Amino acid sequence: MPDRRAPLRLLALCLVLSVAACSSPAPATPVFTPPSGTAAASGAQSAAPSASASVRPSASPVVRAAPKSALAVGVRTLKFTRGDRALPTTVWYPATGKAGGSPRKDAAVAAGRFPVVLFSHGLRGLPTYYQQLTTRFAAAGFVVAAPAYPFTNHNADPFKQLDMANQPADGSAVLTALLKLDAKSGDLFAGHLDGAHIGVAGHSAGGYTSAGMLANNRDARVDAAIVISGGSMGAFKGARTPVLWVHGDADAVVRYQAGRDAYNATSWPRAFLTLLGGDHGTFLGPGAKGFDQTIKTMTDFLRWALWGDAAAKGRLSADGSRAGVAKFEAKL
Repeated sequence: MPDRRAPLRLLALCLVLSVAACSSPAPATPVFTPPSGTAAASGAQSAAPSASASVRPSASPVVRAAPKSALAVGVRTLKFTRGDRALPTTVWYPATGKAGGSPRKDAAVAAGRFPVVLFSHGLRGLPTYYQQLTTRFAAAGFVVAAPAYPFTNHNADPFKQLDMANQPADGSAVLTALLKLDAKSGDLFAGHLDGAHIGVAGHSAGGYTSAGMLANNRDARVDAAIVISGGSMGAFKGARTPVLWVHGDADAVVRYQAGRDAYNATSWPRAFLTLLGGDHGTFLGPGAKGFDQTIKTMTDFLRWALWGDAAAKGRLSADGSRAGVAKFEAKL
């Protein structure tokens, strides 16, 4: 039965997440400065109006090993929909060629089948605002799909904060449509998407969206989640799933305690990275205080949860611990 308290929780949340707070701040704030050369559209796919959260179209090979070194990164943009909801999605992925440099549009995919990560932007954000994260995930061996949600993205007209309630279902629809390409002959992603290992991650409203995919709109395919500067959209349901929270303890937009409350409310395998003195997202910018600890922790968390990389799990405490910068704790 649907949780009838969810709309009230969402309304309260949207009063906290002001438009200005989750939008692109001044260019001096590195996390939200759009990079130059955003990906151009290539190809169009349509997601079913009602996403099937139980379909896992491609199991990974019996033997799986996370990449031992960084990979080149490719990028493409796909036009997904859920009913009349447009969901243009930028996808970063491991590509052939030499690692480093800018993502290459429509580059050939590297050999192998890679776990998929859905990344969700914050209010008035865009997928490209988070390229400093998504490209690093792709280089580490993940296909990262980042939709622009129809009523909360930077260009939305009208802009509707309460539409956040629909975003977990949008995310599931994007996953369903993307995973179909694994079996589509001639598609760039054919034979390269590991539908048996799926993660979700997001910042601010996107963090709430990611949490929502484990709650009332539970997507049974999700095997790991990262909630950055976000909190809960309801009690988690279904199979126990590792969750990493990342939050600044001086966040003036989504209070630190919101993340702590969500962390403490579950007995699932969980971890918490605190950015000491961290605000709502400056630590997501390369060179900013806490960025190195954040990207290392998130990447190794995904490598452990989706690739089964035991060594990555062993690195987590060191990844996220630095005096005066970050503190890591876990019950994994």
